[in-house]
Amino acid sequence: MANSFPIVALTSGGPHAWIMINALQERFGAFPVIVEEGESSEVLWKRRRKMLGPLKVASMQAARLPIKLTKRGTHGIIEGIVAREELRPEPADGTEIHNVPSVNSDICRHLLAKFSPRAVFVVSTRMIGKKTLNSVDAPFINYHSGINPAYRGMFGGYFALANGEPENFGATVHLIDEGVDTGEILYQSKVEVAPEDNFHTYLWRMAAGSRDIVIKAMDDALNGKLAPTKVNLPSRQWFAPTLGGYVWTGLRRGVW
Repeated sequence: MANSFPIVALTSGGPHAWIMINALQERFGAFPVIVEEGESSEVLWKRRRKMLGPLKVASMQAARLPIKLTKRGTHGIIEGIVAREELRPEPADGTEIHNVPSVNSDICRHLLAKFSPRAVFVVSTRMIGKKTLNSVDAPFINYHSGINPAYRGMFGGYFALANGEPENFGATVHLIDEGVDTGEILYQSKVEVAPEDNFHTYLWRMAAGSRDIVIKAMDDALNGKLAPTKVNLPSRQWFAPTLGGYVWTGLRRGVW
């Protein structure tokens, strides 16, 4: 007989994903983690060119150079956040990891059915299709680094600061539907940034200040107490900074 677990996680990996998964395992005990292969940059940029047009995407790609230059000196800041907040950005010893090509693959759906979780925690994956969402009778709950619905998509914390809205620097835990971060909202965190923070530290700062809402949401799911809330903000999906936007925002607002 297949083992049944209260929680299963879906992720493509990365330090911020493991911070959340480790916090959940510390609270609820060990559970399997299904790790998908990340999309290639070629596929990602091709999709963006189709959506946004070649000129805008070329500017986004050009912005990677100044963004890379601002990385200098951030290693110590990140080390400080990890130490102070006791973050664990690597898989814990003994974690049961199953590698799959995609969260939308047959093998992923087979594993979900095998584990029969009561709740599925999702962090840092590609969009999950209807077939996978319907493969188990359990809510799929996503951790998103941004305040929905105003900062759906990518780099929500950066764009909130770039728009002069530090009050919207934070994260959202929400139910997953077939849209891009459009599912019903469960909890949100509002996190303060430090003067030394930049593009490379925002996700770490956000993860450190958002583990509690992830634990609350999963606890609600396991106890049948999920209670989505309404957030009165305009809805917009963000992608990546353009070259002009990144440099201008850095000079004008000091947001790098």
